[in-house]
Amino acid sequence: MRYPANPLKVYFIQLALSPAKFVNNEYEFTEKRNAINQQLAFIGYQLNETGKFSEIIQAKTISEAQQKAENLKTKLENRNAHLALFKYCKAELLTNNYFHAVFEANKGLFDRIRDLSLYNEDGNKLIEYVFSNTPILIINNFQSKSEIDEHKGFCNLLKGLCGMFRNPEAHEPKISWNITEQDALEILAMISYCHRRLDNAQKIR
Repeated sequence: MRYPANPLKVYFIQLALSPAKFVNNEYEFTEKRNAINQQLAFIGYQLNETGKFSEIIQAKTISEAQQKAENLKTKLENRNAHLALFKYCKAELLTNNYFHAVFEANKGLFDRIRDLSLYNEDGNKLIEYVFSNTPILIINNFQSKSEIDEHKGFCNLLKGLCGMFRNPEAHEPKISWNITEQDALEILAMISYCHRRLDNAQKIR
């Protein structure tokens, strides 16, 4: 493989961003590597996770460079995702680990429901008790038929997230549960919506 023209710069970058220096801080390594890769993309290179250079298609515009270097966290920030997502799964998001990003975000959502309701259960049992016909938490005034229907719909959304994206992941090996970046963004958008509704939830018993 041919290297960038200035060997001293190559040496300096590899020395400064040696993975061995970031064994206990993967977050910082990923952020620094993403930042340098936005610049390297214009000359057709990237610094990979092993600290070595590899050739890529040379970027022609800023948007192309950003597209090569940005990670799942950046894309969620651009979508104005709820801050709770980053609280619960920051490391997973920064390393583009879609499987664990979804898994940890789901766990975080149910942790928050437990914290708000003070009810220490999990899964469907937690959802059914907290958002039952005599709920502990309500997301609206829970008076009119439309408000009650909305409440039930929110409860069913939580059950769907629990059943589709939490229980299977807890029992299947990672290799058999394929979640693409697009899948992850859409699932995390649903979790973000749930957090926003919980922002205004009221505890009534």
